[in-house]
Amino acid sequence: MGVEILIPLSGIFMIIAIVVGPAWLKSRERREMQNTLRAAVERGQPLPPELIDALTKEQVRKLPSASRDLRTGVILLALSAGVAAAFLALGYGADNDVKFVAGFAAIPGAIGLAFIILSFFNKNKD
Repeated sequence: MGVEILIPLSGIFMIIAIVVGPAWLKSRERREMQNTLRAAVERGQPLPPELIDALTKEQVRKLPSASRDLRTGVILLALSAGVAAAFLALGYGADNDVKFVAGFAAIPGAIGLAFIILSFFNKNKD
């Protein structure tokens, strides 16, 4: 296997590690918490109300809200503008490359615009 193949493979493995790593760590943390709670219940120890509140807050926090949608939309629109500016600054703004730059930058821009529109329809104003 040549060195030429190691560079793309390392990039792919890095992306996989960034995506899978945090999910695996979070599931391991939850499993340990469940084992601790199970052991406490089996011993007959009462669960503190703060612990129950903390466990339920995690579920409530994940609900979509108008402010979170708006914030995500603005960040993605800024990312879109940044990608377009970076491509144009690097010299990819020639006649034929303008469509490429616009197409590449339009992806996060369209998703950001969708989040901003969703923020107006979301009734949860958290």
